[in-house]
Amino acid sequence: MKNYHNPVLLNESIKGLNINPLGIYVDVTFGGGGHSRAILNKLSSKGKLIAFDQDASASINLIDDSRFKLISTNFSNLKKQLDLHEIDQISGLIADFGISSHQLDKKERGFSIRLDGPLDMRMNKKNKLNAKEVVNSYNETKLVSIFKNYGELNRARVYTKKIAQSRRKEKITSTKDLQNLLKPLIPKQKFNKEMAKIFQAIRIEVNKELDAIKTLLLQTSNFISKGGRLVCISYHSLEDRLVKNFIRDGNFDGNPKVDFYGNKFFPFKKIGDLITPSKRELINNKRSRSAKLRIAEKI
Repeated sequence: MKNYHNPVLLNESIKGLNINPLGIYVDVTFGGGGHSRAILNKLSSKGKLIAFDQDASASINLIDDSRFKLISTNFSNLKKQLDLHEIDQISGLIADFGISSHQLDKKERGFSIRLDGPLDMRMNKKNKLNAKEVVNSYNETKLVSIFKNYGELNRARVYTKKIAQSRRKEKITSTKDLQNLLKPLIPKQKFNKEMAKIFQAIRIEVNKELDAIKTLLLQTSNFISKGGRLVCISYHSLEDRLVKNFIRDGNFDGNPKVDFYGNKFFPFKKIGDLITPSKRELINNKRSRSAKLRIAEKI
């Protein structure tokens, strides 16, 4: 489990859940199972933990515990799965939206700018859409939009033009192909950071990540019981903005719901301030450096 993924902000997130030993909890991003194991350690024999992970490889970290259930599906299917398991209320939910170390370190998954692998980037390998199709088949307008909206790249049109010119001659099939193609367009000192944004944009499109996060968050208000906690760890501004806006307004457009009398409805209240990794954690786990933890309580 440790080699699969080192859980980020572990103590802070478990503390944020404010665990009731008799409660039912959900970990929607199981991964290496670090957060799940910590939750189970806080539960009594009557507590329960449901975990989700769309990546089939996460099953190698399965926890042998009668209180635990792993569901192999995207967390956007929260309602469907909880309904199937006849669960109508939960005491808390944790989501860690980052890529696992296991996924990054497997070159055949195509997530890392450090390793040469196929342009894939699928969290769920059963999905048809992969990075190769996005890079080689999407029209230029759509590709520019992805780079701008999901990578927040100022030179989206320049990169797209270069990709379009190259793929007319030969398909771009590997992570190194893509990097070598764009390398002349990026200053050396900015290359890794810029490529990370490009990979992020493609990965978000392949996995429809932001749509999945929105769908998940909107479902939490129906399942988390009063006083229950929502704990979310984000790794870039797009994810964090969705979480922040949802906790503040109950939606993503900045306009809280209002009743017939004009009273605003907020399903959650913020608990504490934004939490980031300690200096010790940053030293021990460099991949935690961009993590942001937000905690909310159901009203």
